[in-house]
Amino acid sequence: MATVLATEIPPAAGGREFWRRFRRSRAGVIGLSLVVLLVVVALAAPLLAPRDPQTTSMVTLNPPGTPGHPLGTDNLGRDILSGVLWGSRVSLTVGVCAAATAVLLGVFIGSLAGFYGGWADAVLGRITELFQVIPRFVLALLVVALFGSGLWKLIAVIGILSWPQAARVVRGQVMALRGAAYVDAARVLGLRNARIIFSEILPNVLAPVVVIGSLDVAGAILLEASLGFFGLGDPNLVSWGMMLNNAQAHLREAWWMSVFPGLGISLAVLGFNLMGDGLNDAANPRLDV
Repeated sequence: MATVLATEIPPAAGGREFWRRFRRSRAGVIGLSLVVLLVVVALAAPLLAPRDPQTTSMVTLNPPGTPGHPLGTDNLGRDILSGVLWGSRVSLTVGVCAAATAVLLGVFIGSLAGFYGGWADAVLGRITELFQVIPRFVLALLVVALFGSGLWKLIAVIGILSWPQAARVVRGQVMALRGAAYVDAARVLGLRNARIIFSEILPNVLAPVVVIGSLDVAGAILLEASLGFFGLGDPNLVSWGMMLNNAQAHLREAWWMSVFPGLGISLAVLGFNLMGDGLNDAANPRLDV
């Protein structure tokens, strides 16, 4: 059955149809444009930044438009534009890597719970519910405060705390597909359960997983910025959250210290959320986008 479908609907045609449906979502196109812009800015930060974002100077708290400092300087004379550009690298790295960690964990746990059911589903379901009811930000705050705030520690903490949504969606999809005719045919052929899960079932649940992954990126960026705002970001890196932390004491006299990194966070989160909406519309054949 799977072979017949693959013959009738070539992958290239399916990809073209998906892209056509995605393009018809105005929100999705806007979100994709913002995400592409973020990626370009992050990759080109060393070329676009006027100076090293960590370099201090005597030109402190200068407003936007100051010669050599288009977005002004902070209380230590550091260039705000350079900080915003380099901060996009940290946010994008944390967002993508943490979301990938969350999706991989969610797919693994959700596929096991959905395919085997019974006690495995019960145990993994309770673990999933436990992670869902615990306030994610409070737990992340506690873990980072206790074990440190390096970049990869942040990624690991955020990823481990973000997998339940993907797990629940994958579980439901796998439970719906485990009794399909092509899955029964794979069992008759003697395929191992692991191969049935990864080669027969999971390829058919990738669409909602991709959507969840894009939304997880936005959530991870926001959580990393929140931790940085409380001073729990990586002190060796410039991030939007750490810039907001530095701006707290100067909100009245230097509004630009908080506005520009805050704008970067808002646009990044908005871009991934809108792109996720567009992917959802394109992946759902019941919706007439």
